[in-house]
Amino acid sequence: MKNSKVGYISGISGPVVFSKGNSSLGMLEMVYVGENRLVGEVISIDSDKAVIQVYESTTGLKIGEPVESTGSPLSVNLGPGIIGEVFDGIQRPLHDLAEKSGALIKKGISSQAPDKNKKWHVNVKVKSGDSVYPGTVIAITEETPSIEHKIMIPPGTEGKVIWIAEEGEYSVDEKIIEIETKEGKKELSMLQKWPVKKGRPFGERIPAYMPLLTGQRVIDMMFPLAKGGTAAVPGGFGTGKTMTQHQLAKWSDADIVVYIGCGERGNEIADVLESFPKLKDPRTGLSLMNRTVLIANTSNMPVAAREASIYTGITIAEYYRDMGYHVALMADSTSRWAEALREISGRLEEMPAEEGYPAYLPSRLSQFYERAGYVRNLNGTTGSISVIGAVSPQSNDFSEPVTQNTKRFTRCFWALDKSLAYSRHYPAINWTESYSEYILELKDWYEKNTDRNFTEKRIRMLAILQEENRLMEIVKLIGKDVLPDMQKLTLEVARIIRVGFLQQNAFHENDTYVPVEKQYRMMDIIIYLADKTEELVKKGIPVSVVLESGLFNKLGQMKYTVPNDDLSGIDALRRETDEFCSKISLKYSDAGERSRQ
Repeated sequence: MKNSKVGYISGISGPVVFSKGNSSLGMLEMVYVGENRLVGEVISIDSDKAVIQVYESTTGLKIGEPVESTGSPLSVNLGPGIIGEVFDGIQRPLHDLAEKSGALIKKGISSQAPDKNKKWHVNVKVKSGDSVYPGTVIAITEETPSIEHKIMIPPGTEGKVIWIAEEGEYSVDEKIIEIETKEGKKELSMLQKWPVKKGRPFGERIPAYMPLLTGQRVIDMMFPLAKGGTAAVPGGFGTGKTMTQHQLAKWSDADIVVYIGCGERGNEIADVLESFPKLKDPRTGLSLMNRTVLIANTSNMPVAAREASIYTGITIAEYYRDMGYHVALMADSTSRWAEALREISGRLEEMPAEEGYPAYLPSRLSQFYERAGYVRNLNGTTGSISVIGAVSPQSNDFSEPVTQNTKRFTRCFWALDKSLAYSRHYPAINWTESYSEYILELKDWYEKNTDRNFTEKRIRMLAILQEENRLMEIVKLIGKDVLPDMQKLTLEVARIIRVGFLQQNAFHENDTYVPVEKQYRMMDIIIYLADKTEELVKKGIPVSVVLESGLFNKLGQMKYTVPNDDLSGIDALRRETDEFCSKISLKYSDAGERSRQ
């Protein structure tokens, strides 16, 4: 529909604009506001009055300026050229905005993605006479060296091919296919438009059965996330939310990463924009940006755009999921998005709920997280979107509304701990407050790909950590020396689990990423040492003698000393454990025999 003036501005309250003369506007319709044609969205209609939230700065906007209709909802353009780009919240390429306006983005600047001037080499996959349906792959082009872009029939379109372009170079808006539908002939290009608030259709959901492997031991072994699952990463300032998400973006076994910097500080977003292009993709050795999309919406940008950035990111993720890719989406952070909802709600004079947040906060969170999932697509392929949302509770208070409501809609909770972060323990995931509800669904996968005793050993490791937590309360009161030897041994084993297993060094080549096989073998040898030394202590051998062996320190260092591609060092540690335990057991049994004689 051609843009047309449908009203005028009658009031302005920050990012919220009130207009009159809008009887033809639709709910959630995208509009242009003012002489500068700022992008906005209709969020309320009453007769000929409309309320619009504007995704750009409204500074300088005046009463009486025009409001233009677009006839369509806020949408994103989908096609080759998205991967490797950096967008703002409404999918404008930042590099293009910088060229047009400099470092500070001017109001009303129009910039579209993907680039319509760039040519793509297209390999056609259908021929005239073929029947095509939603999701049918009609052509393929290489978007980056890491990603093959599948050009598909959009949802809601089906028919018979009556013309198809030959293999060659085409821009995203050139016609590449013409089909005969029930409604008549229809021409299609590589470009699709899709409303950001509407989830893209799929065939069916598939139950979670395999983990999103991250190479981080505390996640993969203790609190795993399923592919297609949802996870919350809550933590106060300085607890390492962004650092944790960087590690997940680099090392997770997702095909594509969508990173949304939603309302975070400008220097943090700048660090992401600088560091990601320099990171090497462990799969290909090329730049990580070859399979990454960045959406930057800093805290000093208009608050309404934070909501748009979340939906823009998840829509892009769904588009690549439909091609059969596994996508990991990082949202940093949903708290800033919730704060934007609170501010706009206040401008609308809505009745506030807990801590001033709008009453519809839970429903908005659920609408976002429910778009994750492992699915069978319309074209028969399978794909997934795993959503990892950071939460920034004030004063590290996990009882605040955003954290509590996020827990309702996510099944994995990685609670970041300030004391762990300040003691340089990363990832700073607190093992007593964190949990994963996917462990039962993933049990078969882990037992098949590691060992049938995996679940048992994971439970044992968590039990040791829980026991340490209880014993430390006693130690704070009366000291460690008065504890019996068995409890002293528990504390030593727990220390190895914490320092040697759960803590990882992102700057060490053997420790920044650890394959699942090594993770399990490390877990196994720690539990093995715990069992063997427990037998010694039960025989009356002092724990001090057990610790003199140096085995505990060697296990604490195996994450550095044992290469990821050669696990023979762990076998050597097991043999050394057996030799020491046999030797010390024999020594004390001989001593006991002599004392009886």
